[in-house]
Parts: sequence; structure tokens; C-alpha cells
Amino acid sequence: MKKFIEKLHFITHDIEQLTHIEQAQIACETGAKWIQYRCLTKSDDELLKDINAIAEICDDWGATLIVTDHIHLNGKADIQGFHIEDMDADFLKIRAQLGEAITIGGSSHTIEGLIRLNKEGVDYAGLGPFYETTTKPNSFPLLGIDGYQKIMLELKDQQIDLPVLAVGGVKIDDVDALMQTGIFGIAASAAINQSENMRDAYASFYDKIM
Repeated sequence: MKKFIEKLHFITHDIEQLTHIEQAQIACETGAKWIQYRCLTKSDDELLKDINAIAEICDDWGATLIVTDHIHLNGKADIQGFHIEDMDADFLKIRAQLGEAITIGGSSHTIEGLIRLNKEGVDYAGLGPFYETTTKPNSFPLLGIDGYQKIMLELKDQQIDLPVLAVGGVKIDDVDALMQTGIFGIAASAAINQSENMRDAYASFYDKIM
């Protein structure tokens, strides 16, 4: 089942100045059609309180709500999909658990990982890190523009049609060069929600990508 995948994914994050709900509200008011709720610090009750509030916002504005991990919450709120950050996850098992209607995204930092994700039926993939990021620290090599160019060419050569989004430290000045690599879109968090004006930052990303 082919799913709609937006080219700009806004990812909420634990920050002091704005709650996850406030981040989602501002993004949707500015035109966001894809909100990924990423919170790994709260209890299930707290998560559902956030998710239900964000689901209402997304419903009001016609946005897709994706939740990072927490697949055990499927069916307990109006969640359209899940993004699984575990690169070793069994996506065949996850698909069997969640069903065909749910959108499933996975993460990778290599061409081999993307090939596996595609074979296991994810609907889209986040590829990174592009650059250094404090939002989701990891020890994987930074891909940079050259890394994305190489991987996207390999995907094309193998005739793999998988929406791949650049993620990890992407800033507004990086967007043009990244999109020229053949990447499907961009996932962004800190460059938007930690900017001086979140509305302006989101609008700038949207205008460049869309």
C-alpha cells in the first residue's frame, strides 16, 4: 500500500522553551503536514496526554501524526504511523503487528541499511546523520553532501524507489544542496524549534523544499 509521505518532516523534541504540544501547534499553524512526535522521557500516561492533544491539532490542520518508537501505543490514540529508530529492528514483524494501514518509517546510515528497510517494507526512511547534532547524538560517521550523493545514486542504480529523508543537523543553508542529491526530503528539529522565530524557520524550510 503506497502511502503519502510529506517532503518536510518536523520532529518535536524535549526543549525548555516550548512543549511538544506548542511545537506541533506552531508548526501546523505555519503549514506543516507532517508532525513526528519524538519523546523518550515520559511515562505512557504522559505520552498519551501529549499525543492526544497533538492528534487534535493535526486533525484540525490536516497533518499526519507520526510517533517515534512506542508502537505499544498503537490503537490508543489517533496515530497515523510510527518511526522506529532502532536500526536492527525487525520491520517484517513490526508490519505484521501494526498492519498495512499504519505508516512505518525506519532509520539508516548506510546504503545496506536502506536496502534492508526497503525489502522489509517500510514506507520511508531517514538517512543520517548529515552533520553534527545534539538532538539525537550518535557515533555514526557524518554523511555530508558527498555521502548523500553516493547513496542516492546507488539506490537509483538498483532501481529502489524508497522515499529517503536527510536527517541530523540539517540547517536551512544546507537544504538546496541536499535536495540536489536526489533525496526525497528533509527531517528537521533543532533548526526549527530552537530558532529565534519558529514560524519563520519552518516557513523557510518549507519554501525551499516544496
